[in-house]
Amino acid sequence: MWEVHNGMGWWMVLGSVWFVIFWGALIWLVLTIVNRAGTGGRPPEDSLLEILRRRYARGEISKEEFDRMRQELG
Repeated sequence: MWEVHNGMGWWMVLGSVWFVIFWGALIWLVLTIVNRAGTGGRPPEDSLLEILRRRYARGEISKEEFDRMRQELG
């Protein structure tokens, strides 16, 4: 029944492997597209505010700039 010389043999096994790889890649592609579409390709606003806080803590921006940018973020 499972002999190499009967039927498709190892080609059937290789076809099954390619079948799994194909569907895995297709599912990964769809999930990646959905994930990027959900965030609009932008990081969430919380991370933008965190970046702004870090810049203020390092002294890269003044208190006035920090307040103005924070209000612009919403």
